[in-house]
Amino acid sequence: MKTGLMHEGAATAPIVALLDTSTDHSHAEVARARAFAEPLLAAETLDTGENALTHADGVAAILQAVGAAQELQAAAYLVYAADFLTKPEDVVAKAFGDSHASLVTHTRKLVQMQRAARAAKVSTDQKAQQTERVRKMLLAFSRDLRVVLLRLASRLQTLRWHAASKTPCPPELAAESQAVFAPLANRLGIWQIKWELEDLAFRFREPEAYKALAKGLQEKRVEREQRIEAARATLQADLYAQGIAAEVQGRPKHLYSIHKKMQGKALSLDRVFDLRALRVIVASVADCYAVLARLHELYTPVPGEFDDYIAKPKPNGYQSLHTVVLGPDQRVMEVQIRTREMHDHAEHGVAAHWAYKEAGARGYAGVSAAGEFEEQVARARKAVLNQLLAWERDTVQGEGGAVFDDRIYVFTPQATIVELAAGATPVDFAYAVHTDLGHRCRGARIDGQMLPLNTPLQSGQTVEIIATKEGGPSLDWLNPELGYLQSQRSRAKVRAWFNALQQAQTIAKGRELVEKLLQREGRTALKLDELAARLGFKGADALFEVVGKDEYSLRNIELLLRPPEPAADEDELLAQKHTRSASSPGAGGRGGVLVVGIDSLLTTLSRCCRPAPPDAIAGFVTRGKGVAIHRSDCSNLAEMKRRSPERVIAVEWGGGEPAGKSAPVYPVDVLVEAGDRQGLLRDVLEIFAKEKMNVVAVNTQSLQGGAAARPRTGGGDTAWMSFTLELSDATRLAKVLRDLCAISGVRSARRK
Repeated sequence: MKTGLMHEGAATAPIVALLDTSTDHSHAEVARARAFAEPLLAAETLDTGENALTHADGVAAILQAVGAAQELQAAAYLVYAADFLTKPEDVVAKAFGDSHASLVTHTRKLVQMQRAARAAKVSTDQKAQQTERVRKMLLAFSRDLRVVLLRLASRLQTLRWHAASKTPCPPELAAESQAVFAPLANRLGIWQIKWELEDLAFRFREPEAYKALAKGLQEKRVEREQRIEAARATLQADLYAQGIAAEVQGRPKHLYSIHKKMQGKALSLDRVFDLRALRVIVASVADCYAVLARLHELYTPVPGEFDDYIAKPKPNGYQSLHTVVLGPDQRVMEVQIRTREMHDHAEHGVAAHWAYKEAGARGYAGVSAAGEFEEQVARARKAVLNQLLAWERDTVQGEGGAVFDDRIYVFTPQATIVELAAGATPVDFAYAVHTDLGHRCRGARIDGQMLPLNTPLQSGQTVEIIATKEGGPSLDWLNPELGYLQSQRSRAKVRAWFNALQQAQTIAKGRELVEKLLQREGRTALKLDELAARLGFKGADALFEVVGKDEYSLRNIELLLRPPEPAADEDELLAQKHTRSASSPGAGGRGGVLVVGIDSLLTTLSRCCRPAPPDAIAGFVTRGKGVAIHRSDCSNLAEMKRRSPERVIAVEWGGGEPAGKSAPVYPVDVLVEAGDRQGLLRDVLEIFAKEKMNVVAVNTQSLQGGAAARPRTGGGDTAWMSFTLELSDATRLAKVLRDLCAISGVRSARRK
């Protein structure tokens, strides 16, 4: 028993008008093709159990019934016969020409891909994705558009055979028919195949629901068709008698459509008013309303079941009058009334009928018509039909136009479909499957044959990646001249791998430098993440990275590691001691403090206000420690002056420094309040370094939501930072404070 290639369905009215161009010569070609195929197929059985020649006859009959060209009917026999030839393409090309050989090649490859996809073992989550790829593949891989018609006709014949022979239909086959082939027929405007595929798939997938619905209708399809034909003929004759030129069409609604509407809109069977439907096509909008008026005179309209989509079109541009009436037999009947232009727009125009019927205005039954691929199909639909028409009219013996020629579809060894850009390589394939597989890729088998990694892939091929357990990509892959990568996404993944490798090397270098510093300072027990956090970094690696790039000075770490100074006693008022010898006015060196009218008194600079030239200053006589020098605006000095005013004396800054001596420096405290963030301390220290100011002490504190004593708007952490600088002139501080306030997140910067 040999596995057959074609198991599918037929076409309909829009295609009929395009393809009915047969000739006597073409009829002879069908007979010649059948005579060629008969000895090869007569004794063969397909994997479904159907006789191969019977299946080919059924496919040809379906194509003939919808008006397909005789050349296409002949091709149906050749496609099946090719399954039993040694070199089918060569034999068919010699006997029937290159056009039929091309059709055989493409159809066979497409069927092999479909069969592999159907047999693939994928998870439940992957089934929807696999189905959508099969749907795209039917159009994208079928360069010759005749392949699509053959596949549809074959699938319909297969389902018909299962129904007629009462042979169980494989669930995968029925599911694929409903999810892929019926929507494809609908999108191409092949309505006859669409509804028959849907009904048969519904029958096999949900037999109980199918039987219950069929029983509920209480009449066979033939009887319903006879009733609708009688109503159609009656209305046609009446409109003619009224002088209205109209074309009346009618057919009963098929079972799956009824079931879908009942499920999607939660309706009972007696509320589905369009089980039988008529469509009236007239010349003008005025005739539409004239037909509506006459229809309501003849039959009783059902209240609340009238829609005027002419006055108010649907969002997709659809226009028509819809009404529901009680027909001559007192059964409900839906009637649509539209002009020829409206009809053509609904059937073939931008507002494709498949989008309306599959998704509806509310997207019922879980079917969506949205998405980039659906938009492509809608735009390409007219082009597809035009290409079929041109092929038949000009009898071009070549391949049809390609649709969505920028994609290819290949398989994993487990038969999972992978969608790639045209020209993709095995390396692109590996990265599409998994990033780690791409990194470790070292070779590839394409259809079982080892080939170079820069080999362009083609649709239908099976690709197996040979990978190492560990390792990374090659820099050669990024060379466009070597052709290893075609996908920008794959290129980005390779670049990201090398960027991560470079970052790891930089971090290792920075770690080594920091750890050596900690060893010199005797602080090896310090936790690295804690050190990084105190410096304003999110983690140790962030600190190591900037150190490794030479973007952050190790001096900042040294300053942080210096031990705090001992606390001063009460009389010093937290002053840092800077002993200066006082002299008579005018005799002191630059930077010294002179006590007016007194010689040789010990003076110290108070820590509470950190005075520095040219600040206005005053002295306070301490017990046993000389004169403490304060800024005149110091709050501590004001309090001591209130308690002991007699101990406050006048002082002033001394004159210039003797030759050969450098200018003295004075400690000054700066307070910074800012929103806490990574890198804040680093940014502040960079300002001090830029101004060549020596930082001798740093103290930072972070409080959740800000300090309680200073309420403010907004949330987040607040960083309080205190810096002690060494200055020879306090006037330089003004510019530094302005620069600090310009740092992102800094709320205030001031002298203490």
